[in-house]
Amino acid sequence: MKTLVLVFHPDLASSRINRHMAEEIEKQENVTVHRVYEAYPNEQIDVAAEQQLLEQHDRIVLQFPFYWYSTPSLLKKWEDAVLAYGWAYGSSSDKLHGKDLLVAVTTAGVQEGYSPSGMNKYTMVELLRPIQATSNLIGTRYLTPYTVHGVRKISDEQLEQTAKDYVAYALNSYLALQA
Repeated sequence: MKTLVLVFHPDLASSRINRHMAEEIEKQENVTVHRVYEAYPNEQIDVAAEQQLLEQHDRIVLQFPFYWYSTPSLLKKWEDAVLAYGWAYGSSSDKLHGKDLLVAVTTAGVQEGYSPSGMNKYTMVELLRPIQATSNLIGTRYLTPYTVHGVRKISDEQLEQTAKDYVAYALNSYLALQA
């Protein structure tokens, strides 16, 4: 299985967790890590190159920090440009059908905050529904997301373990589909 990890972090160099996760998974065989903000500092996306990358891989991982209950802005712009009608969806568009889509998201907030009784009032599953709906539209298999909460308080030991857990999870060929 060939895995493409699309890292959407606007300042990856200063990110402790997302940078470490990307570096750890990049060491693995059959993994391509694509740092999208670094590739497009002016946000001028090469749509054909991005589509070719997607076509060459079996599993697509969207790795990003959770900002204001959403994705970083370049991820939305990337979706709008790359997942085009006639290529990713439409009556005869099946370029991504059957591929796996995994979201790997990090949050500053603690896990307890993402519940009906928590500070945010919604679960991560609920907050990530727009990505799941996109997955349904483009025909990918939406896998249960990998979430890291409370990233500002993670110790160095927890950081190492989180990166290892991320690699094991993202490359597990038997991941469950998100309901």
